[in-house]
Amino acid sequence: MRRILGIVLAVLLAGGVVVAVVAGQNGEEQSTATKTVRAVIGSEKAEFFADPRVVDALAAKGYTVEAETSGSWAMDGLELKGYDLAFPSSRAPADELAKKRGIRQTLPRPFYSPLVVVAHENAAQVLAGNGLAELEKGTRRGVLKMGAYLDAADSDRTWQQLKGAEKYGELTGTLYIASTDPETSNSGALYLAAASYVANGGRVVAGDEDLDATAPLLHKLVSVQGAQQSGSDAAFRDFVSGVGNPLVLVYESQVAALLAEQQDPGNLVVLYPDTTVSSDHTVVPLTEDGRAVGELLSNDKELRRLAARHGFRPQGAAAEFTAATAGRSAHLDQTLTGVRQAPVPTSAVLHEMARRARS
Repeated sequence: MRRILGIVLAVLLAGGVVVAVVAGQNGEEQSTATKTVRAVIGSEKAEFFADPRVVDALAAKGYTVEAETSGSWAMDGLELKGYDLAFPSSRAPADELAKKRGIRQTLPRPFYSPLVVVAHENAAQVLAGNGLAELEKGTRRGVLKMGAYLDAADSDRTWQQLKGAEKYGELTGTLYIASTDPETSNSGALYLAAASYVANGGRVVAGDEDLDATAPLLHKLVSVQGAQQSGSDAAFRDFVSGVGNPLVLVYESQVAALLAEQQDPGNLVVLYPDTTVSSDHTVVPLTEDGRAVGELLSNDKELRRLAARHGFRPQGAAAEFTAATAGRSAHLDQTLTGVRQAPVPTSAVLHEMARRARS
């Protein structure tokens, strides 16, 4: 029954439906009263909050969570009256929310996840054969060479122009990575942050001159995609079901969670961009109860263990993620060796970058 409930809740949450994640589903299990905490969260955390084990761990500390999904940057436009916390997928939108609401206390950052590109095996092999990626022998993962990829994107390269692609009928059209809407979704915005850092010669975009220099390339990265998803959860589900583009930008945590559920990943290959951005999932407490839940997510041993099981990397404890993902290193780079972390532009610059890319 718990497993069925978890699946139903995950589906509802992924659709943006407000659902109570309730501890104890019958009279025998519900032995203590809990405080209800209303939260708006990034879609990639929907399954975490729907997990009955997370529900029980929160209930043991006296809390029931009602969660509603939203794009991280779109949270700024929501009417948050009556909510206890907002939980966007990175620090930049969280800082914006906190500033707007006069919150000066330190914001809890329970866990993080780097951005990765999921590829079908045929696509990954073709990229590697053309110097755009390196695949690690004996695994289902590799490294995406961001500089080479951006050069290809800037030159409007097509799959048909890549050696070896002619063997695969699905590899046609312009070469691009599918990402989410950068004006509303965190992963799409951070994709631009990483790409702009590489395009700007390894320097963070910091003003109009840098924006002007990088805008044409970033516009290409976005405009080639046409309509974009507003959240990474739907984009990843489409990829796993075999729909859409052969290269999709997602969070590492989404891949790790899929593997933890022992679902068949099929021919999925994980490419870690050699220059990427890690997404610090940051809680913006709107009430004291919201802050208490944020602190629990950061410090409670069981909740940290469950977060790692869902593929998130708990802050300050690499060993927790390594232990939770043991046996899944064929797809996951547990140490992120050789992956460079790009700094993220200020919120104002990132907003302008996204606006220009979409215009």
